[in-house]
Amino acid sequence: MKPLSVFLMFFLMLISCKEQPKAHKDQEEASKTMSQTAESRYPNALQKVFEAHGGISAWRGKKSLVYDMPKANGKETHTTNLYSRKDRIDALNFSMGFDGEKVWLLDENDSYDGDPVFYHNLMFYFYAMPFILADKGIVYGETEDLVFQGKHYPGVRIRYEVGVGTSYKDEYFIHYDPETYQMTWLGYTVTYRSGEKSDNVKWIRYNDWMEVAGVILPRSITWHAYEGRDIKEAKSTVPFENVVLSETAKPDAFFAKPETAKVVVGKTQ
Repeated sequence: MKPLSVFLMFFLMLISCKEQPKAHKDQEEASKTMSQTAESRYPNALQKVFEAHGGISAWRGKKSLVYDMPKANGKETHTTNLYSRKDRIDALNFSMGFDGEKVWLLDENDSYDGDPVFYHNLMFYFYAMPFILADKGIVYGETEDLVFQGKHYPGVRIRYEVGVGTSYKDEYFIHYDPETYQMTWLGYTVTYRSGEKSDNVKWIRYNDWMEVAGVILPRSITWHAYEGRDIKEAKSTVPFENVVLSETAKPDAFFAKPETAKVVVGKTQ
């Protein structure tokens, strides 16, 4: 090989080695800028709540969530792919799921008397708090402090843009501990069956947390009696067991409608 050719090859290799780290750095900076831009839409207080629960980046690194809910007649296993929001519930006598387009129910003995369209992802929304409040299509606002046993809990009001989700008229009120910024209360309205906006805000207490794969999630949640924003005694507690957060999504086939299952539509009042 001629000396000139060798020199040119060496020169090109040298330029390539210098350009690769720069390109990689540019990609990192662009990714960082995009992430900061996306998170800038969250209220400052909500960003601190996310950080108190492990950080929104840690949550977004997960692809699948699985947990068990003990019931009187056996457990329910809930599985959700966090990006596609396909889901599935398996119980002793029935299974139901959402394949990305339709809700299905496998219930050969007619043992399930609820509404699968309403229930298939209901507990996921409660369990994935506060991170579920980072979804697209949310409008954030202000709300007055919630006072419980003399302590003030600041909060953020959450509404949905028109057409987002099954019940876009629902509202949520997340209230956090002003010292730790951990989520403490969730207020929510239900408009699914009527389709009409509701002023009846139900209240759930979040004060039992655990770490799962670097993210702080509930060990249990407790519904309380209430009169408006006056929180009363605890009514019922739902525990969550065998929680698994994975960086690998479940295959689409896992959520597909079984051959003998039925496609269902929501019930109305």
